[in-house]
Amino acid sequence: MNPSLGPDRPSFESGREGETVILRIRRLNPERDRDLPFPEYMSPGASGLDLPAAIETDLVLAPGDIRLIPTGLALAIPLGYEGQVRPRSGLALKHGIGLINSPGTIDSDYRGEIGIALINLGPKPFTLHRGDRIAQLVINRVYQTAIRLVEDLDQTERGDGGFGHSGI
Repeated sequence: MNPSLGPDRPSFESGREGETVILRIRRLNPERDRDLPFPEYMSPGASGLDLPAAIETDLVLAPGDIRLIPTGLALAIPLGYEGQVRPRSGLALKHGIGLINSPGTIDSDYRGEIGIALINLGPKPFTLHRGDRIAQLVINRVYQTAIRLVEDLDQTERGDGGFGHSGI
């Protein structure tokens, strides 16, 4: 683990010189969950922080099952940013484990427990263990827009071509 990203200072460099975004993370049950890994970037170039399963006992996801898995964590994401919860590629490829709403959005004003909505899309049951890294959290800048109701929109070459309009 990179010490600058550990439990004492969960932050990351934004890529812009001199700008650091601080992500405050709270363990909701510190005594119970002290054995769980703290969210961390698993490599210097990683985009997402891995999130753990804060389950008490093993949990089997049968094919087609959807379950909300607790992380035991709450976040304070700075205003102007969002958290995106994304699947872990290894779980998806090897076991068919994904997120039913991908990416899941965590708004900057949400302070409740982060839950991960897992689905087993694979052909076999999958067993989750306490502390398994089940998803990744990516922090992104977001913008709120000014909404204007208009009579017409500007024309583009694409027009109203939607799903599948450009071929396979």
